[in-house]
Amino acid sequence: MSCRIRQFFSWFLLFGAISFSILLGLGVLNPPSAAAAIRQLEESPGQMVYQSRQTLKDQHGHTWQAIAFKRILTDGKASFDLRLVGFPGIVEIDRDQPLTLTDSLGKTLTAPDNSSNMFADTNQSQPHEGQYNLQPVLAELPTAIPIELIIPTTGNEPVNLSVSPSVVQEWQTVANQK
Repeated sequence: MSCRIRQFFSWFLLFGAISFSILLGLGVLNPPSAAAAIRQLEESPGQMVYQSRQTLKDQHGHTWQAIAFKRILTDGKASFDLRLVGFPGIVEIDRDQPLTLTDSLGKTLTAPDNSSNMFADTNQSQPHEGQYNLQPVLAELPTAIPIELIIPTTGNEPVNLSVSPSVVQEWQTVANQK
């Protein structure tokens, strides 16, 4: 009798494990994360900002906020920047260096630091925040393979952030807003 009970529980556990694996693979138990919504803000009459906010993790597991935004001024001029915000006290960004963007095929692009434009009052700027002009490189960013952002720091080791193709596609959607 005891052997039949063990056999029943073995089959039950096997069936449960297979069912769990199938449900997990179908995304029922672990649905894919939804794309972040593109936000539209009117900063002042006639001046619009479109933005995408993403949370990215660096090579040490620290969380970073990545805000890609397009600002359209009242005169029609536009800019497209990426603001990266790390946790205070963990890192200091070297603003004398550009942001490096590298894809898995070895293509490397650089985006100039634009941190001086973060705030009207430059004293509000924090060492764990950096802003980069992505306009010159946006059209060259791949949308089918991941990229890596390499943030220069004042320490010995740069910060590496992995960015999925869907995030790059969202950035390009923001950049195409009119």
